Amino acid sequence: MPVFLLDERLVFPPPQLAEDGLLAVGGDLSPERLELAYSQGIFPWYSEDEPILWHSPDPRMVLVPEKLRVSRRLQRTLRSGRFALSMDTAFRRVVEACASVPRPGQRGTWITAQMIDAYTELHRRGIAHSIEAWSDDGELAGGVYGVSLGAAFFGESMFSHVTDASKVAFVRLTQQIHAWRFAFLDCQIYTEHLERFGAENWPRERFLAALREALGKPTRRGRWRLS
Repeated sequence: MPVFLLDERLVFPPPQLAEDGLLAVGGDLSPERLELAYSQGIFPWYSEDEPILWHSPDPRMVLVPEKLRVSRRLQRTLRSGRFALSMDTAFRRVVEACASVPRPGQRGTWITAQMIDAYTELHRRGIAHSIEAWSDDGELAGGVYGVSLGAAFFGESMFSHVTDASKVAFVRLTQQIHAWRFAFLDCQIYTEHLERFGAENWPRERFLAALREALGKPTRRGRWRLS
């Protein structure tokens, strides 16, 4: 299995060479490198005690917005107005919460301090976004964040401090990008949770072809607002 060593040059090997998903190691998390990675279907995923690892999994978990499935129970929660929703009002707080929330079967987090700083810079540059769910007392109850290029949204992580908060945020994000005619929401890796929302595994070549087409659309840079 070839795993490529990156240096200071702003270049990645073809993602098709990632035999088991892992493509390369090294490089940095500069905004330019991150934007290049996402534009080629590559993303960083590593632990705090590891070097930067770059992945392009095959298959790829993808949600086409128009195929979103929402359970009746969650539909009732959405209609109830239990959570107030916003976009891009607390980006760093969402990322930090994603890093700190305990997850079953996991020790620690892959969202390192370096990652938090890097994605906050992408947010400052207008290509990383968050959606926040707020409880009645004004506390941040849940949220989702990711990166947007062209008509593609690359989901990175979500969290909940209150039951259903991240699900409501995820659904509302998907509905919003559907209204904006986005081609897909990249969910990266298969989970049963995402499959219940309508996400499906695509062969990598299908994903990369859809990505190339999506990148032909203009990127919605700057702060996002719900409509």
